[in-house]
Amino acid sequence: MKLNQNPTDSSAASSLTINGARLWHNLMEMAAIGATDKGGNSRLALSAEDSEGRRKFIADCQLLGMSVTSDAIGNLFCRLEGTHPELDPVVMGSHLDTQPKGGRFDGVYGVLAALEVIRTLHDAGLQPKRSIEIAVWTNEEGARFTPAMMGSAVFAGIMPLEDALARLDASGISVAASLEKERWTGDSPLGRAFNAYFEAHIEQGPVLEERDLVIGVVTGGQAISWLDVTVTGNSAHAGTTPMQNRTDAFLAVASMAAALEDVAKSFAPEGLLTIGELTISSASRNTIPGNVVFTVDLRHPDDAVLAQFDQACRQSLASVAERRGVQVSVKQHWLSAATPFDESCVALVNEAATASGYTHQRMISGAGHDAIHIAKHCPTTMIFIPCAGGISHNEAESIEPEHAEQGANVLFKAVTARAGM
Repeated sequence: MKLNQNPTDSSAASSLTINGARLWHNLMEMAAIGATDKGGNSRLALSAEDSEGRRKFIADCQLLGMSVTSDAIGNLFCRLEGTHPELDPVVMGSHLDTQPKGGRFDGVYGVLAALEVIRTLHDAGLQPKRSIEIAVWTNEEGARFTPAMMGSAVFAGIMPLEDALARLDASGISVAASLEKERWTGDSPLGRAFNAYFEAHIEQGPVLEERDLVIGVVTGGQAISWLDVTVTGNSAHAGTTPMQNRTDAFLAVASMAAALEDVAKSFAPEGLLTIGELTISSASRNTIPGNVVFTVDLRHPDDAVLAQFDQACRQSLASVAERRGVQVSVKQHWLSAATPFDESCVALVNEAATASGYTHQRMISGAGHDAIHIAKHCPTTMIFIPCAGGISHNEAESIEPEHAEQGANVLFKAVTARAGM
């Protein structure tokens, strides 16, 4: 279909709505790639399954006449040319990689909602003033390689490319080797200018559903700190060492976990603490653990309060270690500061939700997203839709088709307004 080269009436785009049935069909098609036996998805970053999902997405974009490029960290960019291609593009996007047993909508919804925006323009024969691109960011989840949101961090200059390429998965395979094997590196420049960035996403929490709201107008992301904690006691025989003679690293960790929960309660309700990984070194059924490593995820909307939260946790860990006679080491693995989103972009989302007649509220993102990094690069915001029970990073993750359609309609209105329709 030939695109209209001179769209002079903004009502031509503002009166359009996306095809909800088509969007849902595309979501289910992508969900079949890396499908798990309990209805979820497993497409770890730069795996064969991730590549299959990327190739399907690229093919769909090329059918619409979009150009496709990638950069040195494997981020994909699919571009619909505007009438003024010299202007910085408006970008939408998210990610296609998942947790090891993740859901069908985390990340992928933002990518396919963005694709539906382009399909709607294509169907109507409309061309924006600014080019519109869809970004698929590499390794957002951080499930195979750490840290999370790696591709957007490298693009925005927050993480050095060389550092990212050297990161290893649990099997000792590097990001660089995986990119080469799956052939995702390209020559699109890192850090090139965007006019704005919009990311649609499931909320991954219960607020919208509990308040019977359709749209979350996201005003920013909260601060996140990841800690690596190492506890060292003494290994010994489980059958010959009396209890009073033991320095059991795992039982010390159990006490630490309970103490950290008490610390988190003192920073509630906004302060959040999670112990997500725990490893016993040289684990054996009949050996007293001598070394245990575990992770702590701390979150709070305020940077200063997060720093206080972090310090309180360290003090609590040291106190338990002294009482239990073990050694404890705490290192910060990653820190993401609280990030406000651009008010002009937030206003476009709010206006789009209002114009569509959708109930909505302003809210902070509790999870980390690529938009957090891109907000340091260009004007940015996010759009949330409800998910059932607030469940995410889980095979049971679920959304309503109607909400998927409504979120994509808001994305369409906000993006086309920014791009000049």
